[in-house]
Amino acid sequence: MSSLEPSPAVPVPVADDGDALHFCSTCAFSAACMAEGYDKSALHSLHCLVEHEGPLAAGTHLFREGDPFQSIAAVRAGTVKTYVVDEEGGEQVHGFFLPGEVIGLSAIHGERYPCNAVALDTVTICRFSFPMLATLATRMPGLQRHLFRLLSQDIGKAALLAGDFSADQRVAAFLVALSRRYAARGFSPTRFNLTMSRGDIASYLRLAPETVSRVFRRMADEGLLHVDRREVEFLEPARMLDLARPVLRGG
Repeated sequence: MSSLEPSPAVPVPVADDGDALHFCSTCAFSAACMAEGYDKSALHSLHCLVEHEGPLAAGTHLFREGDPFQSIAAVRAGTVKTYVVDEEGGEQVHGFFLPGEVIGLSAIHGERYPCNAVALDTVTICRFSFPMLATLATRMPGLQRHLFRLLSQDIGKAALLAGDFSADQRVAAFLVALSRRYAARGFSPTRFNLTMSRGDIASYLRLAPETVSRVFRRMADEGLLHVDRREVEFLEPARMLDLARPVLRGG
């Protein structure tokens, strides 16, 4: 390819709709159901619980802090941000959710959503009635185990950045973890778009926005990354992993 030609656009992760027998490509529960021997046509009791929503425009809220908890939502396409508003009116970002990931698990205990969830770009979701899904899980041990794994992952994400790490380590860990999540969905682990702003990344990592911008520039200057607005490409994946490893605990 000529150096004057633009690089091809990074594909946007989007779920297919499956068919009568097969689940959507990013279905958050398909693996657990298939392991139990159920295909899509056999899961009438599950599919009557599913409400498809979208496309939802950027800025649309899926739920707000304090709303009664009735369902969990699985992202089919797009990115969702969860956040709370502090006493000064500023946002504190809790997390970002990609296709195939589940939002709302943190509401199970208190029976109200403890945060807000908002679409960062065009989003489609599947909502699952949690009381009915929990009842179904008692008849499907594989689905029950999957719900427990999702809960464990949710707790793990919240604890990921609790240690005393440098800004470079935090940003590297964020990018490496994001690359792994994209790779698990069949997309490039080394070249992807950041659908969240630098300010959102900074809030999530508990850093100042200027610090995050400086880290990105430094990584680019050192040949670790190529950054073009919101597009990121890993130039030295092994070095990025080495930098992220203390935060990811050797993962």
